[in-house]
Amino acid sequence: MHDLRSIRENPEGFDAALARRGVEPMAADLLKLDEERRALTTRLQEMQSRRNEASKAIGQAMGQGDKDKAEALKAEVAEIKQAMPAIEEEERAKGEALNHALAAIPNLPADGVPLGKDESENVEVSRWTVPRTFPFSPREHADMGPALGMEFETAVKMSGARFTFLRAQMARLNRALGQFMLDHQTGENGYTECAPPLLVRDEAVFGTGQLPKFADDLFKTTDGRWLIPTAEVSLTNSVREEIIEDLTSPIRLTALTPCFRSEAGAAGKDTRGFIRQHQFDKVELVSICRPQDAHAEHEHMVESAESVLRALDLPYRKVLLCTGDMGFGARKTFDLEVWLPGQDAYREISSISWCGDFQARRMNTRYRPEDGAKKTEFVHTLNGSGLAVGRTLVAVLENYQQEDGSIAVPEVLKPYMGGLEKLVPA
Repeated sequence: MHDLRSIRENPEGFDAALARRGVEPMAADLLKLDEERRALTTRLQEMQSRRNEASKAIGQAMGQGDKDKAEALKAEVAEIKQAMPAIEEEERAKGEALNHALAAIPNLPADGVPLGKDESENVEVSRWTVPRTFPFSPREHADMGPALGMEFETAVKMSGARFTFLRAQMARLNRALGQFMLDHQTGENGYTECAPPLLVRDEAVFGTGQLPKFADDLFKTTDGRWLIPTAEVSLTNSVREEIIEDLTSPIRLTALTPCFRSEAGAAGKDTRGFIRQHQFDKVELVSICRPQDAHAEHEHMVESAESVLRALDLPYRKVLLCTGDMGFGARKTFDLEVWLPGQDAYREISSISWCGDFQARRMNTRYRPEDGAKKTEFVHTLNGSGLAVGRTLVAVLENYQQEDGSIAVPEVLKPYMGGLEKLVPA
């Protein structure tokens, strides 16, 4: 959500920032709605004041025996009372229209975010390690997965496309990855483990920016709740409508949860294999901090995600997203893309975003800058994957594959695998 006062003070700057995201100018329309709403508010206040004055004057007129004046004042009060509901409704409608318009506008890009229309104009920042050279032609995970317990057809029979049934050693490896990531983020990077709800109400998904614009990408239950598309929703909303008294240190939260996405906006993309699913596991990272700490916290979160890839010895690259490829609520985003030898390509495995106060305004989450200070300010929020478990499983399968079809277990995962050193095809 955007700050109306800031738009009033610098409408040209607001429109210029929107233009960097390919959005048409909106300041004039927003300010017109705001002016109309404020004029109605002023009118209502004046009517309320006049009604109170007239009501008081009725008693005075009656006390002076001036019945004609009293009756005229009574008629004026009745007329005001009759007119006010319509104006109140008009004011409410203008307010709703303004809030709806503001809620549909994406966040403004931070300085330094490259201008671009789509992912082709993202900027590579760095790479870590050189991809392994195979003495054989590496296979894609979708080709070798079924023999190892990654069953696509089994899931299709019960759930349809974009679901996968993991069995035995493959299910164990998937669980090992999630547990390792969670232990790593809590033990090495300072995040607090949480077990949040998987079902949330409208205001929660509105708070993190999925509603109203991206309702079609979510699953909704018959009682009106939403299945979380990521634990970002639950973790970030854990401070909803709060004033945080002490935020000198960032609040760092993590959770390993199932995530649910309808993938309505990804029709035809990655329909083969385990890359893009309706249900998947992910370790999410969320930080709540002061504005002055946001840059350093973004760097810490990126490093936290990178450290998992390095521990697993998976080649990856870091990419700074351009304005046309950033998510709706982000001001600045780094993607981590892991190397998949079977596809001969880097693929996204984590997206780490700084959202500024965009989500905080939607959630009404503030902090007190000084101990005991009366004035409060909006917090800044950050979120990212640390990592997507399913995509990491794919990366392990493709990077650790052997010529005989087996998969070597990465060293850091062996304690989680009950002594299993490799996955062997059935």
